[in-house]
Amino acid sequence: MFKSYLKIAWRNLSKKKGYSAINIGGLAIGMTCFLLIAMFIKNELSYDSYHEKGDRIFRIVHHGSENNLEDQWIWGNAPVGPALKSDFPEVLEIVQFSGRSDVLLEYNERSFQESNCFYMDPTVFDVFTWPLISGNPDTALEAPYSIVLTESTAKKYFGDEDPMGKAIEGVGGRANDGVYTVTGIIKDVPSNSHFNFDVLMSMTSFYQTRPEIFDYWGYVDFYTYFLVDENFDQQAFQAKMPAFLERNRPKEDAKYYYDLSFEPLREAYLQSEAARQPGITGSLSNLYIFAIIGLFILIIACINFMNLATARSLERAKEVGIRKVIGANKKGLVYQFLGESLTMVFLASVLGLTLAFLCLPAMREITGKPFLPQEILDGSTLFLYAAMALFIGLLSGSYPAFVLSSFKPSSVLKGVFRTSQNGNRLRKGLVVFQFSLSIALIASTIIVYFQLGFMLDKNLGFDREQQLVIDFNWDGEVLDNMETIKSQFMELPEVVSVAGSRTVPGSYFPAAGTNIQTKEGQMENFGPFLYEIDFDFIPHYEIEVVAGRPYSREFVTDSTQALVVNEAAVKSFGYSNPEEIIGKRFEQWGREGTIIGVVKDFNYLSLHQKVAPLTLRYSQYGKYLSLKVKSDNIQSAISNIETKWEELAPHRPFLYSFLDQSFNQQYEADFKFKNLFTIFSFLAILIACLGLLGLATYSAVQRTKEIGVRKVLGAEVSSIALLLSKDFLKLVLLAILIATPFSWYAMNKWLNDYAYQIDIQWWIFALSGGIALAIALATVSFQAIKAARANPVKSLRTE
Repeated sequence: MFKSYLKIAWRNLSKKKGYSAINIGGLAIGMTCFLLIAMFIKNELSYDSYHEKGDRIFRIVHHGSENNLEDQWIWGNAPVGPALKSDFPEVLEIVQFSGRSDVLLEYNERSFQESNCFYMDPTVFDVFTWPLISGNPDTALEAPYSIVLTESTAKKYFGDEDPMGKAIEGVGGRANDGVYTVTGIIKDVPSNSHFNFDVLMSMTSFYQTRPEIFDYWGYVDFYTYFLVDENFDQQAFQAKMPAFLERNRPKEDAKYYYDLSFEPLREAYLQSEAARQPGITGSLSNLYIFAIIGLFILIIACINFMNLATARSLERAKEVGIRKVIGANKKGLVYQFLGESLTMVFLASVLGLTLAFLCLPAMREITGKPFLPQEILDGSTLFLYAAMALFIGLLSGSYPAFVLSSFKPSSVLKGVFRTSQNGNRLRKGLVVFQFSLSIALIASTIIVYFQLGFMLDKNLGFDREQQLVIDFNWDGEVLDNMETIKSQFMELPEVVSVAGSRTVPGSYFPAAGTNIQTKEGQMENFGPFLYEIDFDFIPHYEIEVVAGRPYSREFVTDSTQALVVNEAAVKSFGYSNPEEIIGKRFEQWGREGTIIGVVKDFNYLSLHQKVAPLTLRYSQYGKYLSLKVKSDNIQSAISNIETKWEELAPHRPFLYSFLDQSFNQQYEADFKFKNLFTIFSFLAILIACLGLLGLATYSAVQRTKEIGVRKVLGAEVSSIALLLSKDFLKLVLLAILIATPFSWYAMNKWLNDYAYQIDIQWWIFALSGGIALAIALATVSFQAIKAARANPVKSLRTE
């Protein structure tokens, strides 16, 4: 019997090749999309899961400033870690590491600037699961000037040599200077880690240069993670913090707000809301969006299947009637039609797996994730895929199976059977539903494009065009000869202006405890961010001064007793008018003087965040040279600048970037989201159109004789095409009305992740509806016109 059912199913598929191709193809595309999205989500959820003790690793979140719990940083002070371990027996081990460092390393005339380095506690291997290939995990990072390299980094410097015990030199980079001994080689950090590294240097090396900051609760330069015992109660531990801080925090700091909370390691990548992360973070809301899109695509594909199957019920009616007359029972017919459904789903799932393999390179390119073929063949992934295929087959085939098997043979064989109104209503409802989803996706895609375009085009308040930034990494020789180097660059015809600074927009910057004179004349402490800049930085970047003046070489005291702030800082200091703060006293990092200028707020942070209070302080101490380049031939300009750099600083590599490109790297995750969202939305719409094409085709076949009669009576092709199209177009118009409020609400929630965002305009939904209507019209009209132009003689002979 099973063989018979299979044979009948195959004959039906072969007989209706177009119907079968649409159904199997649409379902295969839907299953491919669902599988790829599931792989992406699985990868995002896997971050940091490889640590053997991961469920017992936590990290400190520091809360501070006058905004109380609104300001949360992962980056914090050093003494809090040892104090926690000393006070609480449930804390088994502490590991601290510094903020990311850039280090120029040299070995046998091979030198590279490594930008992914950390000073790390020797306890790191007791907490995290990063296996050493060579070296002793207990001592690898214990001695000063010890260094541990990842396998790929070691290969870069030493090739096939054994790196262990070799000396590698840190050159010209502040605290990084010195000769380091290689004491360990570690496997490359897995890609699904919320932070990774290429080089680890012993924390004792850092201690040699600045021992005082390790005891200072007000200095921020460390990340603190800790391992707890099996009985750790996070809530009870949190309740002990007020007393802990009162015992350990210096009394003179008590007037400044400070608190601690704790995050499990497994929440660091997707669920942390704190700033100053040690690495990348993901977006839980984006995962929900992709999960919904994957579900939408699958639902649309299932709707197509059910619609086309129920639409064919009249065609299969006589077959059911004859089979019942010769003894077939309802149960057997249900099995037959479910078997047909499962056969189609099996073929679609095989095709879907094949498409998934073919799409893996594109997914790697778009997401930047190392998706491998074996991930598709993973047991849990295949089980999920098989379960999904079985569910789709049973769900999609259940309605046609029970409807077809319920036909009365007497009615069918007399020719009085007609498709029921319930069936028609169901098909129409499903078409409305799938096009509502499609229109919502079109509107959402347009909004995503406009928001990201707005971020790229928005006036940030500074000049970022054709700004070539040279990273010299605090090099002492460059700093000692800065004015000479700048004047030499100014002699190049391609260079308009030059400025030096510790940071540039979009890169790292510290915060600085700052006392500012209030309106009442009192000195009050604040914690604004800090840019250390030279005299030329403000005019070079064309940052507007709204009160007072910028730094000037004409005023001797500007280099030692002056400070410039932004408008956001003025407001946080309690002044409503920028002019009011000019001349007020300040104290910051050992410097005292008066505020000489206020600059207009500029977006030195990404547009996910509002402009925060910022102080701009003169300093000769920096890391970057910014060159404004004016040239029709950028490559020639770069070449000339590189030649000049090799003359001025032959000991340093020419490491450069363009500011607009480096600044936009902050939005890399946003653009990956946009690309994935657009591709999967397009595929969802394509699947919906395939279903609509199938229904339009079948509708035309069912009305073949009617079309023939109308043509004989003189009906025009256009009127017949309109007749066949208008029912579908009404459904699409209804879908527009349903989709608009849904997509408006969903995208408003998504835009809340951006401090600066577009306003959602009504015309976006009108445009989305128009696009959906045009797609539907093109899809349906193609088949309608084809049917209307058919020979009426052949139509009237059709049985």
